Amino acid sequence: MGALDVSKVVHRHQAWRLISCIWLHAGVFHILANMLSLVFIGIQLEQEFGFVRIGLLYLIAGFGGSLMSSLFVQTGISVGASGALFGLLGSMLSELITNWTLYANKLAALLTLILIIVINLAMGILPHVDNFAHMGGFLSGFLLGFVFLIRPQFGYVSEKHVPRGYIVASRKPKHKPYQYVLWIISLILLIVGLTVGLVLLLRGVNLNDHCSWCHYMSCVPTSLWSCKSQQVYCESIQYGNQLNLTCISNGKSNIYTLSGENSSLVQRLCSKLCS
Repeated sequence: MGALDVSKVVHRHQAWRLISCIWLHAGVFHILANMLSLVFIGIQLEQEFGFVRIGLLYLIAGFGGSLMSSLFVQTGISVGASGALFGLLGSMLSELITNWTLYANKLAALLTLILIIVINLAMGILPHVDNFAHMGGFLSGFLLGFVFLIRPQFGYVSEKHVPRGYIVASRKPKHKPYQYVLWIISLILLIVGLTVGLVLLLRGVNLNDHCSWCHYMSCVPTSLWSCKSQQVYCESIQYGNQLNLTCISNGKSNIYTLSGENSSLVQRLCSKLCS
């Protein structure tokens, strides 16, 4: 139906799932919780910056969240708009930073926003929560905020608002130099990050193979819960590049063609076969 399934994204070239999964949810409670968050966060941003900018920010941040999730969580399927919502939170933080001189209670606003972000990210260490999507969406939204949510500095007067025949003695530039610097750096980091991430994903890279501790960012095991998902087991017989897998639990069998040794790919194929 469009859920994020890494095996289909990689092997069937269905990259559109990185976007379509944002519009799907796992149940009534899931969609109500996300829509409630969207009402509180999205409406305020849309009223201030317009539908187009916030809509693009929402979509790109959601894509970034799906991308980061796919690079770390490669078994099962994923749905939900949490990555896009965290992107809106990230953009609020960068908007505060880039428009710092326009705010009155700067420190209070910054501390309040950071507290909200930390609490929401901390909830991601619970089991069955895709915190990688949250972090990917947050980082994407944070960078996008410097690009999309930049405001003119105080005292700037646009030419279209100057009466005809009136001469302005000294006109301030629209933006401060540091705003332009943040705009350029953020845009470069965003483009490079999304491009590299997409290339790695389409090549079938599992970043857990290169980072042994990263899984703790999504779930921290305690005495109250376990982070281990239901394990699946398969019997495998390989002849050259032909792999014959048989799921122990349901007896299903299939033959796959492999281009090289990749334990994470075999595990994904086993999970798919047993599902």
